[in-house]
Amino acid sequence: MTQITPEATAPLPGSTAVRVGIIDDHESVRLGLKAACENVGYEVIHTAASARDFVEGLGDRTCDVIVLDLSLGDGSVVTENVRLAQSTGSSVLVHSIADRVALVREALAAGAAGVIPKSSATATVMAAVATVARGDVLNNLEWATAIDADSDFAKAQLGRRERDVLHLYASGLPLKMVAMQLGIAHSTAREYLDRIRVKYIEVGRPAPTKVDLLRRAVEDGILPGLDPDGGDARA
Repeated sequence: MTQITPEATAPLPGSTAVRVGIIDDHESVRLGLKAACENVGYEVIHTAASARDFVEGLGDRTCDVIVLDLSLGDGSVVTENVRLAQSTGSSVLVHSIADRVALVREALAAGAAGVIPKSSATATVMAAVATVARGDVLNNLEWATAIDADSDFAKAQLGRRERDVLHLYASGLPLKMVAMQLGIAHSTAREYLDRIRVKYIEVGRPAPTKVDLLRRAVEDGILPGLDPDGGDARA
């Protein structure tokens, strides 16, 4: 699992700078995030006070990740803001006051790749930006807090072998290696994976991609989440 460490802000050798967008209705926050991003070598493509203004002003430019304020002052709703940000082709990192668990849950359900508290150290926020920009899911304590606080959150009822397959596959192993480790045929592992996806659809939490399955595994406690300092929250 990806750890959130200051060292994680560095791009890989030969890679281009992380392209960042910022949506926050407080100018001071936008300016602070922009300065922090530029200080670690990220390229800030566009900033705006609302998701709609951001999309309209972005034009044909693209971002790797958009840092989105959880609660904007324009009367917009979280789901709409996350989806507007995603419509640009970017991953979304929610920048949140951590006690707003209902809104955090809504953002995760809408497809946000992770949540980082506004109280986090700047280096931690920058490392989270890098994690999400790489296409990884950000696993931290805010996920668990939001999920545990939501009484309507329905876990998929997976069997033991389905949980084993999901654990190995969501951890990063190719399905062929999952089958080898469990001593089952590749076709059988595929059948388990198909059943897992069906069960998540049945509880309203579809997981069409491997990243989605990683998210579901963390949400349901099949894989451990990481706290904002990079430690295992279940240790």
